Amino acid sequence: MTIVVPVFNEEGGIRRFLDEQLFPVLLKLPCRTEIVVVDDGSNDKTIEKIKNCKITKEMNLRILAFSRNFGKEIALTAGIREAGGDAVIMIDADGQHPVEIIPEMILRWQEGAKIVTAIRGRNTTKHKIASKMYYGMMRMTGNKNIVPGELDFRLIDRVVAEEFNKLTERNRLTRGLIDWLGFKQEFIKVKTKGRIDGRPTYSFKRLLALAGDSMASASRTPLVIFGYIGVFITIVSLFLGLFILIQQYIMGDPLHLDWSGAVAMSVFISFLVGLVLISQAITALYISQIHVESKGRPLYVIDRKKSFKVSK
Repeated sequence: MTIVVPVFNEEGGIRRFLDEQLFPVLLKLPCRTEIVVVDDGSNDKTIEKIKNCKITKEMNLRILAFSRNFGKEIALTAGIREAGGDAVIMIDADGQHPVEIIPEMILRWQEGAKIVTAIRGRNTTKHKIASKMYYGMMRMTGNKNIVPGELDFRLIDRVVAEEFNKLTERNRLTRGLIDWLGFKQEFIKVKTKGRIDGRPTYSFKRLLALAGDSMASASRTPLVIFGYIGVFITIVSLFLGLFILIQQYIMGDPLHLDWSGAVAMSVFISFLVGLVLISQAITALYISQIHVESKGRPLYVIDRKKSFKVSK
């Protein structure tokens, strides 16, 4: 079992998290455990604090230190690649994730789940509005894999970790990629806690930026959405233009609407605008194909445990 803990400037609370929260739980686990701490370019004394923790002396704890801040998603990716256990648990170092459910995660995994994900039963964070906007944007763009309230606090099987390590895109959302793999997943509803120390490193602006990046990475809908608008504008302006032509100029304005030439010109311009938007959508379809190919994702993922007479 490998525990992956991404950290960034957590000197104020890292000792309490590792020694007072995580260590007592790991001591009771029946399996052999290692901890991989990924320092995401901290500029404080986080690493020194970790080296002096009791858990570092009592258990197999390794520190992977980045040369600079690369972001949490990259830190999680590095931790998963560095992990050597039969399963990998990702957990934040700020103390908000309830470490006491780790034994239940392991039990679900032993019973057959390839992924065990903690989902927030009640949103108690300061970023509740940003969280709702994020999941709303993802669902509007057709990403059905994202489960509202899911956390980075999750367990993945070694098979899932190996498939995840094959994904090469640089602009990534870890939870989205793991969900995309499609392995059997179970959820545990939890209540998050407050931070042990300090303030959240993810600001409202960064959360929205993450939503935009993950939306663009997981769906091509943003590329073609204006095409749908263009089709709507074109159809409406076409029928309106035909109505004006027949009613005003062919039938002699029996309804006495007395539309001026400016109205007809406005309808014609709207029709042209719709055609432009449709042409942009067609171009976007080609761009989306390039976008998909550039990710280099595998064409398929095999669940070898369910397969029969397939070489390993």
